[in-house]
Amino acid sequence: MSITPTERPTSGIDPKLLEILVCPLTKGPLEYSAEKQELISRSAKLAYPIRDGIPIMLPEEARRLD
Repeated sequence: MSITPTERPTSGIDPKLLEILVCPLTKGPLEYSAEKQELISRSAKLAYPIRDGIPIMLPEEARRLD
């Protein structure tokens, strides 16, 4: 059984998942950026990428925020 594109969340990330995810370094809250498809940790100054709807929560994969 496959999922059609219309059954996938349009936001790119499940809102319930966003509620429970925290920054792996600071354990602080994350903000979702739909435009850049990233989860942003203001306290760590990192942006974790979301690829194919899956957050990549590895600090070495994160982009530094200026």
